[in-house]
Amino acid sequence: MNWRIIYFSERVRSDVLALPPGIRADYLRLAELMEEHGADLRMPHSKAMGSGLFELRPKGPEGIGRVFYCTQVGQMIVVLHSFVKKTQRTPNNELDIATRRLKEVKNAK
Repeated sequence: MNWRIIYFSERVRSDVLALPPGIRADYLRLAELMEEHGADLRMPHSKAMGSGLFELRPKGPEGIGRVFYCTQVGQMIVVLHSFVKKTQRTPNNELDIATRRLKEVKNAK
């Protein structure tokens, strides 16, 4: 059975699809791999952030993007948040958004 990617909200889906073209293309390639093989791509494509939160690490000529996601029972991947990195470290406010949405997804079960 293949995995299915869903988005936390329509806004999250729009934000992901509004990533710069090169980053978006890499995201779509990585998303296709996850749909076919599962969510556990590992480094350098994906990284576990703890407590069930993961980050997808798409790159392009415009820079580096991050797309946070989690998994659910039934082989579903829920995309929670995305942004383009401007610093070496992931900003706390971006991580806070993803963590807050992760809690909402877990509580909705």
